[in-house]
Amino acid sequence: MRPLRLILTIAIASSIVFLPLACKKKQKKKEGIEEKVFTLGELQFTMVEVVGGSFIMGNTEDGDDTEPNEKPTRKVTLSNYWIGKTEVTQQLWQTVMGNNPSYFKGPDLPVDNVSWNDCQQFIKRLNERTGQRFRLPTEAEWEYAARGGTRTNHYLYSGGNDATDVGWVWANAKEKTHAVGKRRDNELGIYDMTGNVWEWCQDWYGYYPTTAQHNPKGARAGRYKVNRGGAWCFEKKAARNVARFANKPDGRYKSVGLRLAM
Repeated sequence: MRPLRLILTIAIASSIVFLPLACKKKQKKKEGIEEKVFTLGELQFTMVEVVGGSFIMGNTEDGDDTEPNEKPTRKVTLSNYWIGKTEVTQQLWQTVMGNNPSYFKGPDLPVDNVSWNDCQQFIKRLNERTGQRFRLPTEAEWEYAARGGTRTNHYLYSGGNDATDVGWVWANAKEKTHAVGKRRDNELGIYDMTGNVWEWCQDWYGYYPTTAQHNPKGARAGRYKVNRGGAWCFEKKAARNVARFANKPDGRYKSVGLRLAM
């Protein structure tokens, strides 16, 4: 997987029932933030409510780290939605799909080596068994949540200005992924939106529009699907909240996983 520099150079078994229940969290819940917990046997995963609002999407800076595909900026308004407190773990993927394709193995590690197409199959099965409407986040939803939504402190990374405090990147990851939820969370109580694995978004990858948008869905068509958040094998620059990457929807990489939305 090569770094993406736009202008398009190249520019996620038995019967399973998940039930909301009282929260038994490994990670601390942020005061005033709503969460939903779903369970399968002893396995739980948590969704965090993101209160909608408006923000300036894209990179407002012109420093050395700025990439052409991070501009132009524009006002984006989003409705309320839910997003995964952590990346999807290998344990959850194994439970739903009956297999674990990951290069790095460990139940609490994020699942990796899954294509966008694989993620759609995972989500379809999860929804069939839960009656829920899980999906991948849109690129706009991903960035808004990473920035901290209405609680944003305008950090460079998700939860702080030092990537190694809030995530796993080349500088501290030691050439591997790490258990989810072990670095500092962001303003919404969400973990690992900086580094660990790139996260597939629902959108086709394309140029940013210049006009304001409401609940944007990305490009109408394309060859690549959006990745966000950076990864264990990438420099800090790639893990900035505004950084964009993309891969073919059938591509599988040991640095790419997913996070749920609904």
